[in-house]
Amino acid sequence: MSVPGRAISLEAVREAASRVYRVAVRTPVIRLDPIDHSAPEIFLKLEIFQPIGSFKLRGAANAIARLSPAALAEGVWTVSAGNAAQGVALAAREAGARASVLVMDTAPATKIANIERLGATIHRASHEECWKAVEDHRSARMTGTFVHPFDDDDFICGNGTAALEMLEDVPDVDAVIAAIGGGGLLSGVGCVMRALRPSAKVYAAEPETAAPLAASLAAGHPVRFDAWTPSFVDGAGGRSVLPSMWPLLREAVDASVVVSLADITRAMRLAAERCHIIAEGAGACAIAAALSPQVRAAGHKKIVVVVSGGNIDLARFASLVTE
Repeated sequence: MSVPGRAISLEAVREAASRVYRVAVRTPVIRLDPIDHSAPEIFLKLEIFQPIGSFKLRGAANAIARLSPAALAEGVWTVSAGNAAQGVALAAREAGARASVLVMDTAPATKIANIERLGATIHRASHEECWKAVEDHRSARMTGTFVHPFDDDDFICGNGTAALEMLEDVPDVDAVIAAIGGGGLLSGVGCVMRALRPSAKVYAAEPETAAPLAASLAAGHPVRFDAWTPSFVDGAGGRSVLPSMWPLLREAVDASVVVSLADITRAMRLAAERCHIIAEGAGACAIAAALSPQVRAAGHKKIVVVVSGGNIDLARFASLVTE
């Protein structure tokens, strides 16, 4: 259901910053190429260095900190391709609450292992079942308090704290790029940028195999991406833009940059070679967008790319960057 007046406030994001660092950490910003200072300079916001290896800890930490003792006593659950599950599991553990997760069958083994290590109970499900739970905000298989992995104002506000840090480190940024799965990261980041750096452009990054936001922006309303296919970019590219997220994304995002899987693997390799970091598919998707002709043609001087996560099976990473 569409929410025409939905908005995220800068004040709410700043309030979230008073809570998220009980679990999350401030992450660094580095140059993609520390030698080449020609325009555009590309900076990487390394959310791979969160305790769970993903920005999702920010949103989960804020959302769970806002729950009542009664809600926590019921236990919490979420639905995830892996990163939100880890965030909810860690934040719940720190709050003394039980956590369970409906996990997509596309989640890599490393994410499954991390969820188990954090003590959450795992319920395996198809991508279709999980996406239905995302759309319906419920699942007949799960009990307790639902923490939505993106369509939740508290989760979004927690994510937005990454942008507050970005602007401290690169105050003259003129473009920000982040991958989109459900839109919780971009909605939070976009809110902060619109309030504090309105001249900067905000770009979504989507893989060619799952690009519902690009299709929605072209149509002028939220649509499903009928050509959706699974890929190693498991943390980005949903089946649709939720109508409830559309008002936020329409306001937050200037354009969506759709990149090929080959471009994403090249970005993974470049980040490893230049910065010695491991970026999972979604994080590398945003780097690929920054290097794309579409963004280069815009003439930006300083671009900050949110490297949203680094949770990928090492064997899979090695095979991708050496192909």
